[in-house]
Amino acid sequence: MKYKLTEEKMTNKYGVELHRIQALCTFGNVFRGELGGWIEKEGNLSQVGECWVHYNAVVHGNAQVYGDAVVSGGALVSGNARVYDDAQLIGMANVYEHANIFGNAWVRGNAEVCAPL
Repeated sequence: MKYKLTEEKMTNKYGVELHRIQALCTFGNVFRGELGGWIEKEGNLSQVGECWVHYNAVVHGNAQVYGDAVVSGGALVSGNARVYDDAQLIGMANVYEHANIFGNAWVRGNAEVCAPL
């Protein structure tokens, strides 16, 4: 396992309980013991690859981050959205509904990406 859910919790404005993550080993630009962002459940962030949720970024719902993707800043991934490969979601960017961010894509600033069903 590369990370664990810590005892630190918060409830977001949607009433979802989120857990702060902590790295259990060093990988990519993440060091063992480093605190990460917030996820609802382990299914939101893969234990494989170098993917990570940094700082105050949030992943919840059925959203998934995997591969070597990075979500940081105050970014939000929710709904059934996926962020994967080497994609980066930075700043206050939001990816939600059925959107997929992948490859070498960067989404940053106050961008919003959604793909309704």
